[in-house]
Amino acid sequence: MRLSAVKFGADGLVPVVTQESRSGDVLMVAFANRDALDRTLATGLAHYFSRSRGVLWQKGETSSHVQRIVEVRLDCDSDTVLYRVEQTGPACHTGARTCFSTVISGAGAPSAGGQRSSESVAEEDPGGHVLSRLAHTIASRAVDKPQGSYTAELLTAGVGKASQKVGEEAVEVVVAANSEDDERLASEAADLLYHLLVLLQARGVPLDDVLRVLDSRAR
Repeated sequence: MRLSAVKFGADGLVPVVTQESRSGDVLMVAFANRDALDRTLATGLAHYFSRSRGVLWQKGETSSHVQRIVEVRLDCDSDTVLYRVEQTGPACHTGARTCFSTVISGAGAPSAGGQRSSESVAEEDPGGHVLSRLAHTIASRAVDKPQGSYTAELLTAGVGKASQKVGEEAVEVVVAANSEDDERLASEAADLLYHLLVLLQARGVPLDDVLRVLDSRAR
């Protein structure tokens, strides 16, 4: 990207939308000045400019939740930049995977009956990046802790309880695998994957780290 093409505002800043390259999820929106874009392109790590503090900053500099640049794009009006990144850990300062965890309207919004479970969110669209979406939902439960949420209760109980549940679900998968009920095996496997994602969240290990390992092995 040629920086000369970027139309900075009167304050010398340009909005930056940061997107996770693997899932396509929007992680955050911030601002950058020319120096921040220079540093981003030179280092391959996302840099921004803080309007409140008046300083250039690197994402993850203190938290280690860095954003590795996959691609930098400029919109059709040349006044908004898109960072496509590989995110390490949560992107939001609250500990959520993305800053856009609160659903106001749409399929992910709470119904009149209250908070929707992570399982129901996943069931509506079983294709695509369902594991990433489910991991996102679990991360939001860790922050919001909605009353009556099984996920929130499990996370509050800690790594020991989450590990125990993974062990129990693994046994259920083995039992189901030795039956002739394919539907039961699929259901138990889904339970195991869900509880494994909860354990990863409890330990602070992002799903992307696991996917990165799998991707390297697939090659």
